[in-house]
Amino acid sequence: MTNTNYTELSSSDDCEKYINQFVQDFPLRSAEIGRGTVIKRALPSRHKRMIGAWCFLDHAGPVVFPQGDGLDVGPHPHIGLQTFTWMIEGTMMHTDSLGSKQLIRPNQVNLMTAGYGISHTEVAPETETHMHAAQLWIALPDDKLNMAPQFDHYPELPVISQDGVDFTVLVGEFLTKASPVKVHTELLGVDLQAKASTRTRLALNPKFEYGFMALEGSASINGHELTDENMVVLEPGLDHVDIEIHANSRVLLLGGEPFESPILLWWNFVGRTQEELRLARDQWIEQNERFGSIPDYEGPCLEAPVFPDSMRASK
Repeated sequence: MTNTNYTELSSSDDCEKYINQFVQDFPLRSAEIGRGTVIKRALPSRHKRMIGAWCFLDHAGPVVFPQGDGLDVGPHPHIGLQTFTWMIEGTMMHTDSLGSKQLIRPNQVNLMTAGYGISHTEVAPETETHMHAAQLWIALPDDKLNMAPQFDHYPELPVISQDGVDFTVLVGEFLTKASPVKVHTELLGVDLQAKASTRTRLALNPKFEYGFMALEGSASINGHELTDENMVVLEPGLDHVDIEIHANSRVLLLGGEPFESPILLWWNFVGRTQEELRLARDQWIEQNERFGSIPDYEGPCLEAPVFPDSMRASK
């Protein structure tokens, strides 16, 4: 990859060609989960498997539903990852096998570290009628893969403004602000929100790869259109990005250094070998103590799907 600096190129055409070497966009996949909740899945994709340690990204909603018809995801297991929930509208109750029980509200983050193994439920309160959220997974590095599970709730996150954009720092450091959210690799997560159309230029870490998803409205990323139907990705090598955010729009920015090891992601598990994923599946089916239990949930646990004959590692 060339180390040529953007500012040293001789013409605007050269600049555009240089930038376009590092920028791609690809369509999102849509699915319906629960009771009419539509999700847009950006990661993993055949176009891009991971952004740093970010290995899974769903945009759920916005959706309005009658009371009592909200999302109800029964007990299910995780290993080798952190689940990261960014709530935009509505509320959701998290309950896990550690005994944690936490209602997440708008502009808050729930972070569950699965490590060696945990199970949890996600249930909308009976009185809830709205839901809009981003659900992400973070792959744990090799030395933290089997760490003890834990749960953390972050009710307040730092916000900083520039050029008419409010930046909520979800993970990492950005524009002199640092998020309190504890992750185990160098990552960035930022929510960008603008009431009026505006433009801004952001400094980038050339070692990072970045991804942009529109949570509301639309934007332009280095001249590439961003809507609720696609994701724009910047490969490592750029030191800044030009963003045009349209009125009443909201964009999620993710970043990180390319992950240290290829991973295997199957069902709710992240690992390195098929054997460890197969073992986790068997232990879930056997109700092994590895995943604990959630006795106050009234309903069945999620059933593990059939294990595939082979799978491809992601990086």
